[in-house]
Amino acid sequence: MKDDLDQEKTDESALHVMDGVDAPPALNPDLTFRSRVKIRRRPDAAALIDGVRRGDRVLLSQAITLIESERPEDRETAAQVLEAVMPEAGRSLRIGITGVPGVGKSTFIESFGLHLVEGGHKLAVLAVDPSSERSHGSILGDKTRMELLSRERNAYIRPTASGATLGGVARHTRETILLVEAAGFDRILIETVGVGQSEVIVHSMVDFFMLLSLPGAGDELQGMKRGIMEMADGIVITKADGDNIPRAKIAAADLNRALHLFPAREDGWTVPVRLTSAMTGEGLVELASLLEGYTEQMTEKGFFADRRRRQALFWMQQAIDEHLKQDFERTVAARREEIAGHVESGAINPFEAAERLIELYHEELRSRISNSDNA
Repeated sequence: MKDDLDQEKTDESALHVMDGVDAPPALNPDLTFRSRVKIRRRPDAAALIDGVRRGDRVLLSQAITLIESERPEDRETAAQVLEAVMPEAGRSLRIGITGVPGVGKSTFIESFGLHLVEGGHKLAVLAVDPSSERSHGSILGDKTRMELLSRERNAYIRPTASGATLGGVARHTRETILLVEAAGFDRILIETVGVGQSEVIVHSMVDFFMLLSLPGAGDELQGMKRGIMEMADGIVITKADGDNIPRAKIAAADLNRALHLFPAREDGWTVPVRLTSAMTGEGLVELASLLEGYTEQMTEKGFFADRRRRQALFWMQQAIDEHLKQDFERTVAARREEIAGHVESGAINPFEAAERLIELYHEELRSRISNSDNA
C-alpha cells in the first residue's frame, strides 16, 4: 500500500524525470574517446623554417613561441630555426619607441604603422607589456588597443610580457626581430614599457631610437633622464592637435634648446624634434621621410653597418650573461633555499651567502671538467 502511494506521488510530481533517448551506436565500436581527441603537435624545425621564410603568420607565431620557451628541450630546436633563417634576417629598419606612460605610445604606433603600411611597407610591431611584480602576469592587450592596425594584412603585432628584463624588453625580443625579418617584414617597431628603467637594452637592438614626449614638457624636461635624451635619434611630441598645439610648440623649443647643450654626435646626426598627432595624422608623412633620410645618411657614412656590428657583439655578451645566470641558478638550486634561510634569520650576511653559492657553483664546474677529462 505504501509503495502504491509513493508511486502516485512520483507520478504527480512536477520533478518527475522522463526516460531519455538511447544513445546511437558508435560507427566504430573499437574507437575509444582518447583516440578521438586530436592532439595538436608543434611543427618540427624544418616546417617552422619553411613557414617563416614563406611569411606564414601561424608558423611565425609558433616559431616565436618556441624561442620564448623556457623548456630545455625546446632550446635546441629554437637554435636550429634561428641559424637557418639568419641569412634572410637583417634587412629591415628597426625602430625603438619609448616614452613615459600616458604619452600615447600604442595610439601613435597604430597611426604611424597604418601610414607605413599604406606606403607599401610590411610592418611588425613587437609590443612589450609590463609584467606584474606579484603575479608575473601581463594583460597583453596591444592587439585590442591597435584594432585597426591588427586588421592589416601587411602588419603583424606580437604582444609579449616583459618579465623581469631590464628596460622592459622581453628576453627574446632580439631573436623575435630576426624571425620577423626573415618572414619579410621590412619595418619593425619595438614598443617598450617606458617606466623609467634603463633604456640601454632598447638602444642595443634598434637602428633608430625614438623618444615620445607630451606637449607642455617644461616640467617633464626637468625630470627626463639625460641619458635617454642622449641616446635618442629623434624626439616626437605626441598629441599636437587642437588646444595642445601652442603647448607642443613651446615643448619643441624647450627640447631643442636642451639638445643643443649636448656634445655633437660622432656620426654627425642632429637629433630632430617633430610634432605629430595620431588623431589628425599631422606630422606622420614628415616623420616617415625623416626615417628614410636618417637611414640613407647613416648608410652612406658607414655608421649604420657599424652600429649593427657593435649591437651584435653586445647581443653575444648578453646571451653569455643570460646562459651563465641560468646555469648558476640550476646548479645551486638545491642549496639556495637553505642558505637563503640563514640570511633571513641573520645567521650570515647576504654577501657571505653569495660567496658560498658562487663557491658551490665553482665546485660543480670543476667536477664537470674532471668528469669530462676522465671520459
